[in-house]
Amino acid sequence: MTDNTIVILGNGISGVTCARHIRKNDPDIPITIVSAETRHFFSRTALMYIYMGHMKYEHTKPYADDFWEKNKISLKLAWVEQVDFTERELHLAGGEKLSYKTLVLATGSKPNKFGWPGEDLKGVQGLYSYQDLLQMEENTGKIGRAVLVGGGLIGVEMAEMLRSRNIPVTFLVRENGFWDNILPVEEAALVGKHIREHHVDLRLATSLEEIISDKNGAVQGIRTTDGETIDCQFVGLTAGVSPLIDIFKDSPLDTDRGILVDDKFQTNLPGVYAIGDCAEFRSAPGEGRKTIEQVWYTGRMHGETLAHNLTHKKQVSYVPGIWFNSAKFFDIEYQTYGHVPAKWTEPYHSFYWESGSGKVALRLLFDQKDCILGMNAFGWRMRHEFFDRAIREGWKAERVLKQLSSADFNPEFHRQFHQQVLDQYNRENGTAVKLPKRSFIQKLIGSRA
Repeated sequence: MTDNTIVILGNGISGVTCARHIRKNDPDIPITIVSAETRHFFSRTALMYIYMGHMKYEHTKPYADDFWEKNKISLKLAWVEQVDFTERELHLAGGEKLSYKTLVLATGSKPNKFGWPGEDLKGVQGLYSYQDLLQMEENTGKIGRAVLVGGGLIGVEMAEMLRSRNIPVTFLVRENGFWDNILPVEEAALVGKHIREHHVDLRLATSLEEIISDKNGAVQGIRTTDGETIDCQFVGLTAGVSPLIDIFKDSPLDTDRGILVDDKFQTNLPGVYAIGDCAEFRSAPGEGRKTIEQVWYTGRMHGETLAHNLTHKKQVSYVPGIWFNSAKFFDIEYQTYGHVPAKWTEPYHSFYWESGSGKVALRLLFDQKDCILGMNAFGWRMRHEFFDRAIREGWKAERVLKQLSSADFNPEFHRQFHQQVLDQYNRENGTAVKLPKRSFIQKLIGSRA
């Protein structure tokens, strides 16, 4: 049995960030990271680029292999089969036990399954871990068609991966618009059109009934709830992810959908904390925030906050600030800041502009006092600090529109849309807002609002 002061279960962004910041704050405290997924931390968002041939696995590691030894962070490549919270021990596959004084649970997520007949057949899988990527390589080697189930960011990534190898893809989305539980109707339509333009057979308002097996226990097709049968040899389950907490279900650890924690990531058990995808706040960490946050930057903030609390007497609460997320829908970049729900019942009002090409769009949402609540941008890179400040300070609509050129983060010679946006805003609102004149230097490097 090995004695460790801090053991971190999971080597994703949350667990590794926590280890790094603990070491920054304390040069001597023993730290062990336990994971069987990979020996070293890697960029999870880069999985698709490995499959597409743009990168190799070794290119996805943000730290050199000797980083861990230099920083005195021990790595344990092992599966954990059980945690004995009474004895403070991790039971590893193969019979080894690892003791801890402080345990940080950062076990991440797993792809959702909803009890579909055939969901465990060969050729059916999600995409979250490095093992999933290796399995996808094996499962898609010689196939004629793939079917993806569930609209969302992982589904778009998997569709792009498969299309990069010219594999025909049928995409089943039960909602009436793509990701329309997150995106307003115009943005959902823009994304759906763009997906189809990349030769993906997108089926909206279509649900999976069952996955059909061949005589060898592998996928040979699917059946929809409309009774249609689609031949395929691969089914990607992309209907979101859930906290990976299976081994804790019959333990004294308090769980619901995730591991329940307070605003300092403390569980109900002394010396046990949870961060990242697997953590569920007992109370949402801010207005408009969710109790489970499964985004890269929030995972990093979880790790930083907990590391501070494990190495300082003065404890701090997790304060994530204004919501932010970004992604790509094939070659259209997406950013969102603040509060922009798919639908709103409050007396809010929005301004939506879309380019003639249908590849660039901007939505601004305002409250009843005309203060900005949030924004969505497609195909148009925006400066984080601009909208963070505008939302925090409650800028009025005209101020946001007048200063929009300062928010632009597109390359220097990228086509600019500020005047088009302002012209439409003026037509719709009967106003005469004008863009401020900018100096040559401001045009070149952009100015802060």
